[in-house]
Amino acid sequence: MANIKSAKKRILQSEKRSEVNRKKRSMLRSKVKSIHLNLEKKDSKEAKKLFMELEPALARSVNTGLFKKNTVSRTLSKISKKIKLLK
Repeated sequence: MANIKSAKKRILQSEKRSEVNRKKRSMLRSKVKSIHLNLEKKDSKEAKKLFMELEPALARSVNTGLFKKNTVSRTLSKISKKIKLLK
């Protein structure tokens, strides 16, 4: 455990930040899974609606450092390709 006050504060801040990041990452992964479930059910309207919500959220997550740029790009590309094939 840290002895210096600022080090203790940084530990608390990093724990809080990592908890927030964990929740955001989990929420985004859940949205991706729900899109995949709708694609399996062949429900293209619902999948497209969820995709329109997911796309800006994932783009924002790149700016905050939650996901890497290529990871988000690859995920969006795969999902959009599947939605187009479903139509």
